[in-house]
Amino acid sequence: MPAGRSTELRRLSEANSEPGSATISGIVRVLNLVLGPLTRRDWRDQVKLPATGGVIIAANHISNVDPLALGQFIAYSGRWPRFLAKASLFRGRFLGRLLTAAGQIPVERSTRQSGDALQAAWEAIEAGRAVVIYPEGTITRDPDLWPMRAKTGVVRLALETRCPIIPVGQWGAQDIMWGPRLALPRIWPRKTLRFLVGDPVPLDDLRGVPITAAVLTGAADRVMTAITALVAELRQEVPPTTRYDPRTGSEGAGPPQPGVAAR
Repeated sequence: MPAGRSTELRRLSEANSEPGSATISGIVRVLNLVLGPLTRRDWRDQVKLPATGGVIIAANHISNVDPLALGQFIAYSGRWPRFLAKASLFRGRFLGRLLTAAGQIPVERSTRQSGDALQAAWEAIEAGRAVVIYPEGTITRDPDLWPMRAKTGVVRLALETRCPIIPVGQWGAQDIMWGPRLALPRIWPRKTLRFLVGDPVPLDDLRGVPITAAVLTGAADRVMTAITALVAELRQEVPPTTRYDPRTGSEGAGPPQPGVAAR
C-alpha cells in the first residue's frame, strides 16, 4: 500500500482524541455503522490535517451524500468536523437540535444573516476547532463534476483569523448519488470513497495587505487550484483548462488550471 494511504478504520477512540461533545461523536459512530459495511475507503495523507488548533478544511462538493463521507473522513483523521450547512436543515425540530448540539453552523444563503455564519465560524476557529467549508457554496454544476469557481467567504475568513486552509479532494460519492440530483442511493456494488489531503494553501503573502475584491478573488482561485489538483490525482484524469462559472453556466472563469497528468 502506498505511504499515507489507509483502507482500514481504527477505533474512533484511537483515531480521534480531540475534545468534543457526546452528540458529535455519537453521530460519527452512527455514520460509520452505515458507511462502514456499504463502502470501501481510499483515504490518503490524513497526517496533513493539523492535529490541533483552528483550521479551515476546504473540499470540493460532488453529491448530496458526500458531507456524510467527508464528515466520517475528518473525524477518523483526528478532528471533529463543524460544517457550514444550509439553514433549512436546522429548521426541523429533531434534526435542528441534533446539528446544533454537534456544533454545526447554519448558513442563511443570500440574506443579510449570511454574515452570522462567518461570525460563528470565526468563533469556532478562534476556539481551536476545525471548520469545514465547501468554497463553491453548493454542489458543483460542472457537467463532469470538476470543481467550479469559488465564493470568497472561505479566504476572507482565513485571512481575518490567520488560520490555515487545508484543501481536501474527494471522489466516489457521485457513484452513490450523482451531482445535485436527489435520487435513491446506489449502494451495490460497494463504492469506494476516495479522499486526499493537500498542503496548506499558500496565503502568507496576502496576510496584512488590504483585503480587496481582487485579493479575495485571487486567493479563492488558489484554493480551487489546490483542490482541483487533488481531485485530478484521485480521478487519474486531466482537469479542464478553465473552471466552470455557475453565474454564467459555462466554462471560462478564472485563469487556466495547471495540467495534472494521468498516471
